[in-house]
Amino acid sequence: MIYRFIIISDEVDGFMREIQIDADAKFLELHKLILESCGYEDNQLTSFTICENGWEKGQEITLEEMDTDADEDSYIMAETELSQFLEDEKQHMLYTFDPLADRVFFIELSEIKTGKNLKEGKITRSLGEPPAQTLDFDEMFARNPIVETSSVMDDEDLFGDEIDSSEIDLEGFDISDEF
Repeated sequence: MIYRFIIISDEVDGFMREIQIDADAKFLELHKLILESCGYEDNQLTSFTICENGWEKGQEITLEEMDTDADEDSYIMAETELSQFLEDEKQHMLYTFDPLADRVFFIELSEIKTGKNLKEGKITRSLGEPPAQTLDFDEMFARNPIVETSSVMDDEDLFGDEIDSSEIDLEGFDISDEF
């Protein structure tokens, strides 16, 4: 089976990547294709989060083994196949590419092609420029003098606490091409 993923960002209008990859590939291969498609360095502790019921966060698959609660299963990209968590078209996941600022790409499994396989994944469409891989917090604070750099801030102060699924619009991209 071949999975076709559409990847967008809520930070940059017109940014979209399409990746095709075999369902039996590991999350690590998808991770590397995303980095390649954006020209990002492989120097962040990225992760995938499988979403349930739209964009509600579910199971996380991390780049490196993380110390987690012994009651929770942990999954790492190099050992986890895509098909282990992804089985339905229109299924969603998040790819955290900047963990310090909790910035993500929104990914949709847009199509599953049965009866075919790929030896290695490929970037099949690339539109727009990606957002910067990491935020420069000093520059961000310099541009916004209202923000106190000495105060303790959490992610809610910078980015909000929930994903508003009404703002995630995959319909604006033409993804109708057959593969």
